[in-house]
Amino acid sequence: MTESKTLYTAHVHVTGGREGAARSSDGRLDLKLSTPGTSGAGTNPEQLFAAGWSACFEGAMAIAAKAKGIDLPEALAIDARVELRHGAEGYALAARLDVHVPGLAPELARQIIEAAHRTCPYSKAVKGNIETVVALA
Repeated sequence: MTESKTLYTAHVHVTGGREGAARSSDGRLDLKLSTPGTSGAGTNPEQLFAAGWSACFEGAMAIAAKAKGIDLPEALAIDARVELRHGAEGYALAARLDVHVPGLAPELARQIIEAAHRTCPYSKAVKGNIETVVALA
């Protein structure tokens, strides 16, 4: 087994759960939390996950594009949806990334998206664990 090197560790302190607050050890993240669908003033874990996965995925796309000698368009954007579901087995998540790559040939965009989905740490974390869709928009 190959040993891995830790590149970064995020430290976040959360109090109050979905109706609480989250603050990172460096103070860059400091926000209120609210339950989805309520009138609370904060964000929710599903929104945070959508933002984190999208940002990480775009970084993985940049690496995949660079390996092919391609510059990604500045207008690259990702629309993320993370659903909180409830069924017979309790609560679960489902997620979808719609990737907009204007100006890039669709087949080439799909190749980059597929490579990013194989290498993005968030994509690896959810693989086989939640229902996911990653698609060229």
